[in-house]
This record gives sequence, C-alpha cells and structure tokens, in this order.
Amino acid sequence: MTMLGRALPNEKPEYALTAAEIRVIDQLAARAGRTPAQNPRISEYLREIARLGGYLARSHDPPPGNIVMWRGWSRLMDIQLGAELASGTFMGN
Repeated sequence: MTMLGRALPNEKPEYALTAAEIRVIDQLAARAGRTPAQNPRISEYLREIARLGGYLARSHDPPPGNIVMWRGWSRLMDIQLGAELASGTFMGN
C-alpha cells in the first residue's frame, strides 16, 4: 500500500480499497473534522490509514512508511470488524 500510494497517488480509492473500507475511513475522518474531497484520491485515503498508525501528517513530514501503514491498516481492520459486528453484517466463519 505504501508503494501504491507513492506510485499512483491520483488513482481512485476503489483501486485498492473495498467499499466497506472506504466507508469506515470516511466516517473516521468525519469524526475527526476532516471532510472528504469531491474527487477523492487513493493518497488521501492512505494518509487517513497512516494517521491511524500514528502518522501526524504535518506539512513538513515525509510520506508515511511501511511500519506506520502496517499499524494503521491493522487498526483499520479492527475498527471495520467492530463495525461489522455491531451492525450484524459480519461474514466470518
């Protein structure tokens, strides 16, 4: 994901994320006071995932690395699982 965000930052988020992941990220960003763009790009969603992993996203910060992305992705999966369990849409075994 880190390399995808660097190589294709202007692609649509559906290129790498499911609709459920996009929905959860949009809700998390809205709760933090960040509104989604009209034409969202994958780089914006990957930045939100990185924020979950501890990335501060300041203007002078370098792009997020693999460890921060991994932490954010892990946290996103936990949040998504919790949302699915709460809504009754969990499709686990």
